[in-house]
This record gives sequence, structure tokens and C-alpha cells, in this order.
Amino acid sequence: MTTPFAYSGKLYLLPTTLGDNDPLEVLPASVQNQMAKIDYFIVENEKTARRSIKKLVPAKSQPSLKLSLLNKHTDPAEIPSFLEPCKNGIDVGLLSEAGCPGVADPGADVVRIAHNEGIQVVPMVGPSSILLAMMGSGMNGQNFAFNGYLPIDKAERKNEIKSLEKLSLEKNQAQLFIETPYRNNKMLEDLVKNLQPGTRLCVACDITLSTEFIVTKPIFEWAKTKVDLHKRPTIFILQKEV
Repeated sequence: MTTPFAYSGKLYLLPTTLGDNDPLEVLPASVQNQMAKIDYFIVENEKTARRSIKKLVPAKSQPSLKLSLLNKHTDPAEIPSFLEPCKNGIDVGLLSEAGCPGVADPGADVVRIAHNEGIQVVPMVGPSSILLAMMGSGMNGQNFAFNGYLPIDKAERKNEIKSLEKLSLEKNQAQLFIETPYRNNKMLEDLVKNLQPGTRLCVACDITLSTEFIVTKPIFEWAKTKVDLHKRPTIFILQKEV
């Protein structure tokens, strides 16, 4: 059978841990084995990427690593060059700062270019905070949407919260979103203040860590609950039901 790919080098999407725990608690051996074979990586931050690689593959030579930085400071015109090794038959690994590359992650831009260039994309199994939170929420796993970050402006955020609540009811759809970790407590306050008492809210933080906290209950109960989410990676999920 003729391969649909233009080059023999592949782009591997390599998940990382969601926190500072033993990577083999949440990552399969296949990720470790593949990472050991790759020297070219596309990463968001060199220091944390090197630490993640060393933790999963301690014997790997750090000087042999060739890292391309992909973050908000990267010139979009540079990104296609990150995949040049694939065109020479060399595999490249894409790493996220946490969890799965390409999901709520700038790596999606690299994946799009790889498809456009005829480079095979190989996603590997690993922890996704979005899916793990959805699994643990007890909400509609048949119909849900991830909305990224909500507006920072107070009035705009209020309107967005109410809009998501209305959409959730109309479509029977769970609505997921995130916040910058140091603003999590304020987000929870805003949700309690602006959602209707019967709307269910799941707060899922520190997923896969020893401090994991995944709780779903109606807003009127959250109003009586004290929990500190400060600087703890958190997924929020709301669903309004008839």
C-alpha cells in the first residue's frame, strides 16, 4: 500500500505529567520508549522540558537534545522550520508543559503544519486534565465543550458565565473552562455569585496528584463550601439541567 505521507520522519505528540509526580504513575512505557529514541523536540520552555525528559528517561544525554521553543514569543514564520528534521527522515517530539500536546496548547499550530506538509502525526496516550475532569464530573460525557479562558473584565465574565449556563441548558451540554491558577478562588466566587442555585458545578484540581480534588455539586452547596484553589491547576465544569 502506498503511504499517504511525504516523509519518513514522524511528529510524535508526547504527553507529560500534570504535576510533580512520578511520570510512570500516569504515562505508559510506550511514551518513555519513544522519548528515548528522539533527540529533536518542540517545547514551550527549555528548562522544564529538559527536566521532564530527564525524569522520564534519566539515561538520555542532555547535550544531544535539540530543542525548538514554541510559545507566545515565537515568530509564526519560524514554526515550519521546527519540522525540517522530519523531512530528512528524523522523528520529532512535541511536548506540552503539562498533559497532552495540541489540546489547549500552542502545539496545535505545529500539528496543523505537519498535516499540511504531509508529515505523519502520532499522538501518544497520556493524561489530559480536560478529559479526566470530564470523566470524574458525572456530567454529560456525550455532549461537552471546552471554552478555554473566560474574560477577565468583570462585566464580560458575568455575561459569559450566564451565556454558558444558558447554552448548557439549551443543548444539554457540559461547559468546561479554565482560569489562571492564581485567580481560581476569584473564579469560584464569580461562579457562585452568577450561576443559578440549582446549576451543577464540578471543580477538578490537582488531577493525578496526591492532592487531587474532584467534586460536583449544585451552586447552593458550593456557596457553603470552603476550598482553597490558589495556584492549583483547575478545570471548572458547569451544567444546567431542567
